[in-house]
Amino acid sequence: MHVLILGGTTEARALAGLLQPHGELRVTSSLAGRVAQPRLPAGEVRVGGFGGVEGLLDWVREHRVDAVIDATHPFAERISFNAARAAATAHVPLLALRRPGWVPVEGDRWHSAASLEEAAALIDGLGERVFLTTGRMGLAAFADRPQWFLVRSVDAPAPPMPARTEVLLDRGPFTLDGERALLNRYAVDVLVTKDSGGTATAPKLTAAREAGIPVVVVRRPPVPQGVPVAATPEEAVAWVWETRHRG
Repeated sequence: MHVLILGGTTEARALAGLLQPHGELRVTSSLAGRVAQPRLPAGEVRVGGFGGVEGLLDWVREHRVDAVIDATHPFAERISFNAARAAATAHVPLLALRRPGWVPVEGDRWHSAASLEEAAALIDGLGERVFLTTGRMGLAAFADRPQWFLVRSVDAPAPPMPARTEVLLDRGPFTLDGERALLNRYAVDVLVTKDSGGTATAPKLTAAREAGIPVVVVRRPPVPQGVPVAATPEEAVAWVWETRHRG
Protein backbone atom coordinates (compact mmCIF):
# COMPACT_ATOMS: atom_id res chain seq x y z
CA MET A 1 0.00 0.00 0.00
CA HIS A 2 1.45 3.36 -1.05
CA VAL A 3 0.55 6.28 1.23
CA LEU A 4 1.24 9.84 0.07
CA ILE A 5 1.54 12.35 2.90
CA LEU A 6 1.25 15.99 1.90
CA GLY A 7 3.31 17.36 4.72
CA GLY A 8 5.84 19.73 6.13
CA THR A 9 4.14 19.97 9.52
CA THR A 10 5.11 18.43 12.85
CA GLU A 11 2.10 16.13 12.59
CA ALA A 12 3.13 14.99 9.09
CA ARG A 13 6.60 14.04 10.31
CA ALA A 14 5.15 12.19 13.27
CA LEU A 15 2.76 10.31 11.00
CA ALA A 16 5.54 9.27 8.62
CA GLY A 17 7.53 8.04 11.59
CA LEU A 18 4.62 5.91 12.78
CA LEU A 19 3.92 4.40 9.35
CA GLN A 20 7.43 3.88 7.99
CA PRO A 21 8.41 0.89 10.21
CA HIS A 22 5.61 -1.20 8.69
CA GLY A 23 7.17 -3.07 5.78
CA GLU A 24 3.87 -3.57 4.00
CA LEU A 25 3.52 0.19 3.59
CA ARG A 26 5.36 2.50 1.21
CA VAL A 27 5.33 6.01 2.65
CA THR A 28 6.14 9.10 0.59
CA SER A 29 6.10 12.57 2.12
CA SER A 30 5.75 15.57 -0.16
CA LEU A 31 7.19 18.91 1.01
CA ALA A 32 6.36 22.22 -0.64
CA GLY A 33 9.99 23.36 -0.63
CA ARG A 34 9.37 26.77 0.91
CA VAL A 35 11.87 26.17 3.74
CA ALA A 36 15.55 26.04 2.78
CA GLN A 37 16.51 23.29 5.24
CA PRO A 38 13.34 21.44 6.26
CA ARG A 39 13.21 18.76 8.90
CA LEU A 40 12.92 15.61 6.85
CA PRO A 41 10.46 12.86 7.79
CA ALA A 42 11.08 9.12 7.71
CA GLY A 43 10.57 7.28 4.44
CA GLU A 44 10.69 8.59 0.89
CA VAL A 45 10.62 12.36 0.41
CA ARG A 46 9.82 14.52 -2.61
CA VAL A 47 10.24 18.30 -2.58
CA GLY A 48 8.40 20.88 -4.68
CA GLY A 49 4.93 21.55 -6.00
CA PHE A 50 2.95 19.24 -8.26
CA GLY A 51 1.77 21.85 -10.74
CA GLY A 52 -1.85 22.07 -9.67
CA VAL A 53 -4.60 19.49 -9.65
CA GLU A 54 -3.56 17.82 -12.90
CA GLY A 55 0.04 17.48 -11.78
CA LEU A 56 -0.96 15.92 -8.49
CA LEU A 57 -3.40 13.61 -10.25
CA ASP A 58 -0.69 12.47 -12.66
CA TRP A 59 1.73 11.83 -9.79
CA VAL A 60 -0.84 9.82 -7.83
CA ARG A 61 -1.58 7.66 -10.87
CA GLU A 62 2.04 7.25 -12.00
CA HIS A 63 3.24 6.20 -8.54
CA ARG A 64 0.23 4.01 -7.82
CA VAL A 65 -0.81 5.86 -4.66
CA ASP A 66 -3.45 3.99 -2.65
CA ALA A 67 -4.24 6.69 -0.08
CA VAL A 68 -3.52 10.40 0.39
CA ILE A 69 -3.23 12.20 3.71
CA ASP A 70 -3.37 15.99 3.64
CA ALA A 71 -1.21 16.94 6.62
CA THR A 72 -0.29 20.39 5.33
CA HIS A 73 -0.34 23.61 7.34
CA PRO A 74 -3.85 24.84 8.20
CA PHE A 75 -3.25 27.91 6.00
CA ALA A 76 -2.04 25.96 2.95
CA GLU A 77 -5.53 26.08 1.48
CA ARG A 78 -4.66 25.68 -2.20
CA ILE A 79 -3.00 22.27 -1.85
CA SER A 80 -5.89 21.05 0.31
CA PHE A 81 -8.44 21.83 -2.40
CA ASN A 82 -6.14 20.42 -5.07
CA ALA A 83 -5.77 17.23 -3.06
CA ALA A 84 -9.53 16.88 -2.67
CA ARG A 85 -10.12 17.27 -6.41
CA ALA A 86 -7.25 14.98 -7.43
CA ALA A 87 -8.19 12.24 -4.96
CA ALA A 88 -11.83 12.33 -6.03
CA THR A 89 -10.87 12.11 -9.71
CA ALA A 90 -8.43 9.24 -9.09
CA HIS A 91 -10.90 7.48 -6.75
CA VAL A 92 -8.23 7.38 -4.05
CA PRO A 93 -9.20 7.71 -0.35
CA LEU A 94 -8.25 11.06 1.20
CA LEU A 95 -7.87 12.01 4.87
CA ALA A 96 -7.16 15.47 6.28
CA LEU A 97 -4.90 15.52 9.32
CA ARG A 98 -5.71 18.88 10.91
CA ARG A 99 -4.51 19.98 14.31
CA PRO A 100 -7.28 21.63 16.37
CA GLY A 101 -7.30 25.40 16.37
CA TRP A 102 -6.49 27.53 19.39
CA VAL A 103 -9.28 28.55 21.75
CA PRO A 104 -9.14 31.73 23.87
CA VAL A 105 -9.26 31.38 27.64
CA GLU A 106 -10.01 33.82 30.44
CA GLY A 107 -7.61 36.73 30.35
CA ASP A 108 -6.93 36.60 26.61
CA ARG A 109 -7.37 39.83 24.66
CA TRP A 110 -7.92 38.37 21.22
CA HIS A 111 -9.06 40.24 18.12
CA SER A 112 -10.19 38.04 15.24
CA ALA A 113 -9.24 38.81 11.63
CA ALA A 114 -10.38 37.14 8.43
CA SER A 115 -7.14 37.87 6.55
CA LEU A 116 -3.66 39.31 6.91
CA GLU A 117 -4.92 42.57 5.42
CA GLU A 118 -7.62 42.80 8.08
CA ALA A 119 -5.06 41.98 10.75
CA ALA A 120 -2.84 44.81 9.50
CA ALA A 121 -5.74 47.25 9.84
CA LEU A 122 -6.61 46.01 13.34
CA ILE A 123 -3.24 46.76 14.91
CA ASP A 124 -3.85 50.51 14.66
CA GLY A 125 -4.71 51.59 18.17
CA LEU A 126 -3.63 48.28 19.74
CA GLY A 127 0.10 48.84 19.92
CA GLU A 128 3.22 50.28 18.34
CA ARG A 129 5.67 47.38 18.74
CA VAL A 130 4.33 44.36 16.90
CA PHE A 131 5.50 40.77 17.22
CA LEU A 132 4.52 39.36 13.82
CA THR A 133 4.47 35.55 13.62
CA THR A 134 2.43 34.97 10.47
CA GLY A 135 5.33 33.66 8.38
CA ARG A 136 7.59 35.32 5.84
CA MET A 137 5.24 34.95 2.86
CA GLY A 138 2.58 37.47 3.93
CA LEU A 139 4.59 40.50 4.99
CA ALA A 140 3.35 42.59 2.08
CA ALA A 141 0.04 43.05 3.90
CA PHE A 142 1.92 45.03 6.58
CA ALA A 143 4.35 46.87 4.29
CA ASP A 144 2.68 50.26 4.62
CA ARG A 145 2.12 50.13 8.38
CA PRO A 146 4.00 52.71 10.51
CA GLN A 147 4.51 50.44 13.54
CA TRP A 148 7.78 48.73 14.46
CA PHE A 149 7.73 44.99 13.71
CA LEU A 150 9.61 42.00 15.05
CA VAL A 151 9.27 39.31 12.39
CA ARG A 152 10.08 35.74 13.36
CA SER A 153 10.49 33.14 10.63
CA VAL A 154 12.54 30.07 9.77
CA ASP A 155 14.08 31.64 6.65
CA ALA A 156 14.82 35.29 5.94
CA PRO A 157 11.85 37.16 4.42
CA ALA A 158 12.05 39.17 1.22
CA PRO A 159 10.51 42.57 0.41
CA PRO A 160 8.01 44.07 0.49
CA MET A 161 7.91 44.33 4.26
CA PRO A 162 7.38 47.09 6.83
CA ALA A 163 10.01 49.83 6.80
CA ARG A 164 10.72 49.40 10.52
CA THR A 165 11.39 45.68 10.79
CA GLU A 166 13.77 43.52 12.78
CA VAL A 167 14.00 39.89 11.67
CA LEU A 168 14.50 37.03 14.11
CA LEU A 169 15.39 33.72 12.44
CA ASP A 170 14.22 30.88 14.62
CA ARG A 171 12.32 27.62 14.45
CA GLY A 172 9.88 26.15 16.98
CA PRO A 173 9.02 24.56 19.25
CA PHE A 174 9.29 27.53 21.59
CA THR A 175 9.22 27.57 25.39
CA LEU A 176 7.07 29.72 27.63
CA ASP A 177 10.12 31.16 29.41
CA GLY A 178 11.66 31.99 26.05
CA GLU A 179 8.53 33.74 24.83
CA ARG A 180 8.21 35.73 28.06
CA ALA A 181 11.80 36.90 27.72
CA LEU A 182 11.32 37.81 24.05
CA LEU A 183 8.23 39.95 24.70
CA ASN A 184 10.07 41.75 27.48
CA ARG A 185 13.35 42.19 25.58
CA TYR A 186 11.69 43.79 22.57
CA ALA A 187 9.01 45.68 24.55
CA VAL A 188 6.30 44.05 22.43
CA ASP A 189 2.83 45.51 22.99
CA VAL A 190 0.79 43.61 20.37
CA LEU A 191 1.07 40.11 18.89
CA VAL A 192 -0.17 39.11 15.42
CA THR A 193 -0.47 35.42 14.58
CA LYS A 194 -2.37 32.89 12.52
CA ASP A 195 -4.56 30.27 14.17
CA SER A 196 -2.08 27.52 13.37
CA GLY A 197 -3.03 25.43 16.39
CA GLY A 198 -0.77 22.86 18.00
CA THR A 199 1.68 23.21 20.87
CA ALA A 200 4.95 24.15 19.11
CA THR A 201 4.17 27.87 18.90
CA ALA A 202 1.35 28.17 21.47
CA PRO A 203 3.53 29.48 24.37
CA LYS A 204 3.52 32.96 22.82
CA LEU A 205 -0.24 33.12 23.48
CA THR A 206 0.26 32.31 27.16
CA ALA A 207 3.08 34.85 27.44
CA ALA A 208 0.89 37.51 25.80
CA ARG A 209 -1.99 36.72 28.15
CA GLU A 210 0.26 37.00 31.21
CA ALA A 211 1.60 40.34 29.99
CA GLY A 212 -1.86 41.69 29.11
CA ILE A 213 -0.84 42.08 25.47
CA PRO A 214 -3.59 42.12 22.82
CA VAL A 215 -3.39 39.41 20.17
CA VAL A 216 -4.69 39.66 16.60
CA VAL A 217 -5.54 36.13 15.44
CA VAL A 218 -6.07 35.43 11.73
CA ARG A 219 -8.82 32.85 11.31
CA ARG A 220 -8.27 29.70 9.26
CA PRO A 221 -9.34 29.67 5.62
CA PRO A 222 -12.14 27.40 4.35
CA VAL A 223 -11.39 23.70 3.83
CA PRO A 224 -12.80 21.20 1.32
CA GLN A 225 -16.12 19.74 2.40
CA GLY A 226 -16.76 16.02 2.74
CA VAL A 227 -13.16 15.05 3.57
CA PRO A 228 -12.79 12.90 6.73
CA VAL A 229 -10.62 14.55 9.38
CA ALA A 230 -8.18 13.19 11.95
CA ALA A 231 -6.94 15.38 14.80
CA THR A 232 -3.79 13.38 15.62
CA PRO A 233 -1.20 11.25 13.80
CA GLU A 234 -2.44 8.23 15.76
CA GLU A 235 -5.96 8.72 14.40
CA ALA A 236 -4.49 8.96 10.90
CA VAL A 237 -2.62 5.66 11.40
CA ALA A 238 -5.88 3.98 12.38
CA TRP A 239 -7.50 5.35 9.21
CA VAL A 240 -4.67 3.96 7.08
CA TRP A 241 -5.19 0.44 8.47
CA GLU A 242 -8.93 0.68 8.06
CA THR A 243 -8.45 1.82 4.45
CA ARG A 244 -5.99 -0.98 3.77
CA HIS A 245 -8.35 -3.62 5.11
CA ARG A 246 -11.25 -2.23 3.10
CA GLY A 247 -9.13 -2.37 -0.02
